[in-house]
Amino acid sequence: MKRHKSKTCALILAGLAVAVTGTVYAGEIYKWTDADGNVHFGDRPSGAASEERLAIGSSPTDPDRVRAIVQARNDAGAARAEAQAATKAEEPTAEELRAAELERAEKCSTYKERLQKFVTSRRLYREDENGERVYLDEEETLAARARVQEQVVEYCTT
Repeated sequence: MKRHKSKTCALILAGLAVAVTGTVYAGEIYKWTDADGNVHFGDRPSGAASEERLAIGSSPTDPDRVRAIVQARNDAGAARAEAQAATKAEEPTAEELRAAELERAEKCSTYKERLQKFVTSRRLYREDENGERVYLDEEETLAARARVQEQVVEYCTT
């Protein structure tokens, strides 16, 4: 038990020494490929012909930089969540979709009836501001029929 405590204490002291000096010693790392083509890594030389010593080093992490990166990721995630919530809020509900479909069907029916009247009527008219009938000439009649036909196409096709 005492031996375990001394190892732990030594590791802590070594870690503090590294933290205080600001440099991290990576040790030696070796890479080699065996006869089967498998790549291996180790901290001791293997003696293999394909062995190479890797130059690995590291430096201490800047906590302020890490905090800034984490904050930027959190901000981006919050912005994404906000955008998704806004998009979802803009999407119509099932009830709104049904109401819109009913309104579309009613308009379709209305414009079909109006087109039928425009086609079968001898003369088309509109009422002026005094409530009197003003009959349309041939050009105005054709234009009115074309507008109603466009509305039938708009509301009656899916």
